[in-house]
Amino acid sequence: MIALVLEHPRIRSEKRFNDIANTPLWSCLIGGYAAACLERAGHDVHFLDTTKNDWDFDRTQSHILGVSPALLCINAVYFWEHTPKLFDSISELRSAGFEGHVNLFGFFPTLAYQAILREAPAVDTIAVGECEHTLTELAARLSKRREWTDVPGLAYRTSRGVGMASPRIPDPCPDTFPFPFRDRGGATTASVLASRGCYNHCSFCPVPVFYHDGAVWRGRSPGNVAEEMTRLTNLGFRDFYFVDPNFVGPGKRGKSRVLDLAELIRPMGITFGMETRSNDLDAEILEHLTSAGLKSLLLGIESGSPWVLGNLHKSCSQDAGERALSLCRSVAIEPEVGFLMFVPDSTIDDLEQNLEFLQRNNLLDRLDRTANLLCHCEIVLMGTSGYRVFKEQGRLMETGMFGFEGEVSYRDARVKWMSELVVHACLYVLQDMSRSESSIYWRKSVAGPVSETVNDYLVKLFQQLLKTARETTRLPRVDDLKADIKNELREMISRAAADAKM
Repeated sequence: MIALVLEHPRIRSEKRFNDIANTPLWSCLIGGYAAACLERAGHDVHFLDTTKNDWDFDRTQSHILGVSPALLCINAVYFWEHTPKLFDSISELRSAGFEGHVNLFGFFPTLAYQAILREAPAVDTIAVGECEHTLTELAARLSKRREWTDVPGLAYRTSRGVGMASPRIPDPCPDTFPFPFRDRGGATTASVLASRGCYNHCSFCPVPVFYHDGAVWRGRSPGNVAEEMTRLTNLGFRDFYFVDPNFVGPGKRGKSRVLDLAELIRPMGITFGMETRSNDLDAEILEHLTSAGLKSLLLGIESGSPWVLGNLHKSCSQDAGERALSLCRSVAIEPEVGFLMFVPDSTIDDLEQNLEFLQRNNLLDRLDRTANLLCHCEIVLMGTSGYRVFKEQGRLMETGMFGFEGEVSYRDARVKWMSELVVHACLYVLQDMSRSESSIYWRKSVAGPVSETVNDYLVKLFQQLLKTARETTRLPRVDDLKADIKNELREMISRAAADAKM
């Protein structure tokens, strides 16, 4: 049977161009894993990753119609305001005569499967949660023209609504899965998924929901990971990024596994990056990883306020974040930081603690990082525990396609006021940094005199707005201040660039 696994085209969001919270990083490999499992099961698999070749939806539709697969599996990624284009494309395929079975899989369909099946008739089924075994079983049933409604993890439309025989329990041994298909394109860095899941339940995170509301962290064996990396080095890759939500993993078992993996990676002579929780790092782990080629690391610290960390169910202290930052710098790694400056329940005191934390730990001294850390807001997506709680409180307005995004009312109007102004300023700077002709273009320098001037402005602006929010009973109009801020930034960048040339 012919099966086509699709990574559909993405369209850059004008409003959310700086937000990557629409899907976890490891989504980039889900399609490749699905294709590899279907091929191992004996099917004629076509893997089309349009993100590597910049195909648009029209060209993608033509290719699908030409292949005419019996099963079309789509890693459906939520791409903000442009998401309807994906569903329009599927409907257009149907209108053009496509009769194959259309299945969606991935994080977005898992979190929103009931709404999608109710409102998108062109979609036949959704693989909810870990998809590989579900898709393989579906393909086997379709190829033999057998009933498939009893496949675990497969959601479908019924006369009474949306049905699913039973949830799909995540595979306890991730070594079971074959190495994923890849379309290299022009990539010089290879993404690798060394573990699945996470043992925590942060309120903003879709990972626990994806794995059937379980804190299911499962690490691949070091030997299995090293074998995949060896194959990739034979293809010419010398740089890797582990896209795991939590690379190290829990407790002594997680640490022992990482140390063993470092020993296997070291002889390869490669470099790599990773993401992990602050509380899982220690000096021994970092020493072994850096000697094996670790060069970049992202820490999900999220807040400098103990109260906010508790409210987000982060299960990680402020002190743990500071220790992790210090440990990274002790081995000459300057970490990137995941941080939520504004959350709907935060107070002015929380914002002050956030600012103090960032300044105390020297995290506001580089323009690209400063502009990101000062403006990130909590994004509330369907299926997460945060979405559910805010909805129960009557504070959530469903927005986006299928109501996938939740717009939440802030408890403190002053925090909301600050968020609108700070985000406006930071996004203006980040957009300007993306223009090659700009004096703060990120490829030129993030530490030149113009960038330093703008960096200082953003920090001082945050401080001034914080002071105004605390001391003023009648806050100035947001729209008026937005215009002033934009003019100040435009003039500042122009003037600083002129001064730098003198």
